[in-house]
Amino acid sequence: MNLRLMAKADIPAGMRLKDLAGWNQTAADWERFLAASPAGCFVAEIEGHVCGTATTIVYEGRFAWIGMVLVDPEYRGRGVGTRLLERTIEHLDGLGVPTLKLDATPQGKPLYAKLGFVSEYEIERWMLKRRLGDPSGTFTLGERIMIERPDLDAMAKLDRLVFGADRSALLSSLDDTAPEFTVAIDAAGELAGYVLGRHGSRADHLGPWVAKDEANARSLLVEFVRRSKRECIFIDCVKPSPFACELVRDLGFEFTRPLMRMYRGANPYPGTPGLVGAIVGPEFG
Repeated sequence: MNLRLMAKADIPAGMRLKDLAGWNQTAADWERFLAASPAGCFVAEIEGHVCGTATTIVYEGRFAWIGMVLVDPEYRGRGVGTRLLERTIEHLDGLGVPTLKLDATPQGKPLYAKLGFVSEYEIERWMLKRRLGDPSGTFTLGERIMIERPDLDAMAKLDRLVFGADRSALLSSLDDTAPEFTVAIDAAGELAGYVLGRHGSRADHLGPWVAKDEANARSLLVEFVRRSKRECIFIDCVKPSPFACELVRDLGFEFTRPLMRMYRGANPYPGTPGLVGAIVGPEFG
């Protein structure tokens, strides 16, 4: 088995693996990983065949995210995933990143635990399947002021508090590729919440979704669903939120799978997960 850095030319191979897994990423997502961490994305090869991938993103030196751990089903059981994870950990430890994080499936959790990761909190994937033109629930926006083109700097400032580190480059990238999903709410002259999203290969994906209270969270969710033109929407709700799962359920979303946020090392920058309705996605945090 040969482990090497992932290159742009490997994106089709990465897309093949994520399609085999039934995931939602696009070529643009792989480009985000490579742009953010050109020395921290890896592929595994056996006899010249790309049979696995893993990506990393370092956020402000505070913590790093490990994602896109994919193994070709024909090569499972041969230690490919373990070798890739060990390589990402070696790379990030070499950079001196104190905390490594990831969002684990139930199948992957035992492997991560063996490598020193511990559970932080639960995340739930919810899915809305609809016919276009169907009404989007019964929520109303009330008197809240939607900001069509919000100040990304102001958004990034609040996002740093709730996420735990600066990820303004990622937010800007999401806004560049799907600006119609970028909405914020003004409440008495202050930023009360925001939502962004992206167009996946299978569905539109809502996230991040951040709000200071339930009413603003509801308004942002309804607005995103209204703006999406796809029959399917994914959202990864944060269980510490006191209202996210209930809101998406009331709007017609259905639970599809659990995830567990895990970390390795210290965790001095946990953010404020109670204000987060949904993450960007398991591959980004």
